[in-house]
Amino acid sequence: MGIANFDGLYGDTEGKYSSEYIFLELIATRSQIFDWNIKPHLHPHLFQVFIIRKGSLAFIDSKTKYLLNAPCVILIPPTHLHGLTYSPDVDGQILSVTENVLEEIFKTSNSFWKSCDRIHILEKFESFEKILDLLKDVEEELFSEQIERFIMLRACLSRFFINLIRLCDQEMLVNNDSALSNYFRKFQQNIKNATTPKSIPEYASELQISAVHLNRACNAISGKSASEILQQNTINEAQKYLLHTSYSISEIAYLLHFEYPNYFAKMFKKYVGMSPLEFRRLDRK
Repeated sequence: MGIANFDGLYGDTEGKYSSEYIFLELIATRSQIFDWNIKPHLHPHLFQVFIIRKGSLAFIDSKTKYLLNAPCVILIPPTHLHGLTYSPDVDGQILSVTENVLEEIFKTSNSFWKSCDRIHILEKFESFEKILDLLKDVEEELFSEQIERFIMLRACLSRFFINLIRLCDQEMLVNNDSALSNYFRKFQQNIKNATTPKSIPEYASELQISAVHLNRACNAISGKSASEILQQNTINEAQKYLLHTSYSISEIAYLLHFEYPNYFAKMFKKYVGMSPLEFRRLDRK
C-alpha cells in the first residue's frame, strides 16, 4: 500500500480544490474525527502551518518521531511526509495554503523558497504571541467581506510567512550549533569509553551520523578533524602513562592498542616533538 496523499485536507479524497485554496481550521475540528491520530501522509501542493497553543503531540516525519509540547509551530512544505498524534486537550489551528498562492506572493524571493525546502519545528520560542497576532490578521481577512479582501489577505499571508521563516532560520542556526556541539561532546565521551580500537566511521555510526558529518562537527567546534581528535586523545593517554606509571614503552603501546611499539613512538614524537622515553626522562629531571 502506497503513501496516502491528499490534494486538499487530510482524509478528503473527494473534494475539488482550487489552485488558490486557503483554509484555516481548528485542529480539533478534523483530528477528533480520526481519534486524534493523523497517519503519515503528504500533500502534493499544500503548505501547512500547525500552530499549537495548548496540549502536546507526537510528530513524525520521514525519519524521526518528535514529542512536542505547546506552544509550538510546525511548518510543512508540499510533498513532505508527516503524521501527528495529538493529546485530546490540544488547542490550535492549521493554516493550509496552496503553493500557487505563495508562488505568487514570493515569486521574486529566492531566500523564501530556500528556507522552505524542509520541515521546520519551533518549540517554546519568544515570538509565539507575535505569530498568533499575525495569524489572527490572516483569519480576519480570510473570513471577512471587506473591499479588496484578497489583496489584503495576501498582504497578511506575506507578513505571516516572512516572520515565520525568519524565526525558522534563526532557530536552525541555533539548533545546528547545538547539534554539532552535542555530537562533538558525545564523540569525546565515546573515545574515552572505548575498550577496543575503532575507526572514525565506527564512531560516526555510534552517533547515527556519517563520518563526513562527524568531521564537520569536530572542525566546527575544535578546528581539528575527527582523526586528529582521536590521535590527540591517544597522545594524552600516553602522556599519563609515561608520567604516572612505570610501564615500559612497549607496554604502553600495547595498552593503547598499537600493533608495534615503534609505530607508537613515531606517532608520539610527531605530536609531542620528542620520543616517549625523552618525554619521561624530561619529567624526571
